[in-house]
Amino acid sequence: MELFYYMVFGALAAVVAALELSKSNKDRINTSSAFNSFKNNYLLVYSLMMAGDWLQGPYVYYLYSTYGFGKGEIGQLFIAGFGSSMLFGTIVGSLADKQGRKRACVTYCITYILSCITKHSPQYKVLMIGRVLGGIATSLLFSAFESWLVAEHFKRGFDQQWLSLTFSKAIFLGNGLIAILSGLFGNLLVDSLNLGPVSPFDAAAIFLAIGMAVILSSWTENYGDPSENKDLLTQFKGAAVAIASDEKIALLGAIQSLFEGSMYTFVFLWTPALSPNDEEIPHGFIFATFMLASMLGSSIAARLLARNSLKVESYMQIVFVISSASLLLPILTNFLVVTPTVKGGGISFAGCLQLLGFCTFEACVGIFWPSIMKMRSQYIPEEARSTIMNFFRIPLNIFVCIVLYNVNAFPITVMFGMCSIFLFMASVLQRRLAAIADKPKTQEWTMLKEKDAEDEELDAA
Repeated sequence: MELFYYMVFGALAAVVAALELSKSNKDRINTSSAFNSFKNNYLLVYSLMMAGDWLQGPYVYYLYSTYGFGKGEIGQLFIAGFGSSMLFGTIVGSLADKQGRKRACVTYCITYILSCITKHSPQYKVLMIGRVLGGIATSLLFSAFESWLVAEHFKRGFDQQWLSLTFSKAIFLGNGLIAILSGLFGNLLVDSLNLGPVSPFDAAAIFLAIGMAVILSSWTENYGDPSENKDLLTQFKGAAVAIASDEKIALLGAIQSLFEGSMYTFVFLWTPALSPNDEEIPHGFIFATFMLASMLGSSIAARLLARNSLKVESYMQIVFVISSASLLLPILTNFLVVTPTVKGGGISFAGCLQLLGFCTFEACVGIFWPSIMKMRSQYIPEEARSTIMNFFRIPLNIFVCIVLYNVNAFPITVMFGMCSIFLFMASVLQRRLAAIADKPKTQEWTMLKEKDAEDEELDAA
């Protein structure tokens, strides 16, 4: 069965290469040299930030286990990370709109570097602090950088369609190529050079420090809401009003939470799904295959986003349906394919079918990221972009914490069924969003901004 892994990886690599090399003028967006310089600078920083994140991922659980912690204690550490992202991350991430997005990106680097340093300690309390810092950093990674990019893009007067080019390239590199290279580099540090399980975290800290230096030397500051007298509670209220008053923003938040919740659940489920009887599977190689599938998705997304005639709200309905169907495979194979009961051995036939389905899901993930970024840039008001994006992550983090806490309480087929239902619900909500996409924004958000402006004038008087 080892040949099967190489065949899947080779087929995906060939398709990605063919797509990238066969781009016609229809698939390309004509841009300016100033934009290309700006885009390349952002892609460099984003790639360094993602390298700092991807290097840590495969070794977090392994490091905790080498320190002698059991499954329950490690589970608590993971829950602390997602809980921190939900509580503290929402506050810190929201401050980016008021205190500056560049400053928030630098804070991400510092926070994550400190989190990496804590990994040197075998003390549970120190590791818990590291997870809390990591949770805060994750919120900043998925809000501050995108918020800075969107604001800076329009501040410099670049065409709106060019933004989708940066999004698709960022996902192609940061969530694809960099993930694969980080996995190989981490494997080199730990297994080949025998530097120990903490070495990837040290390497991550170095990449984050380099990225921070680039940010400090080449980025300019931008803000969401520059008003001086608006406190955090008022900012939260404004974001809540924007979500509640504009159905498009509310739908976007629900779609994002449903998809990302299913995606993070999949991360915990794919290993036991492919090796239910402790079959020997090459985890690192499969992870690299998933990332290659994600690169395929982002390459497809680049072509879709380059076409003015094709709306992102339309094709994402199909993407969600395909992703929902792909996660039904573990359930179907459980009923239709006879699985061996012998422990160990290589991957089963059912496992091979599931792997193909999982690669399809990862391709959908690759399409999802640049597409959701494009929709967020269209619908979320600039004044509260980071705040609203972090609001979107609250239900996601609650969901992941519940899944982590109850991961052993339900059969794996039930968990996959739940994810498939969520993804189908995302498709239904996406259909509704497509139907109302051209409707003008409601007045509540505008009225709130006008009221704030009046309050500022009164305070000044």
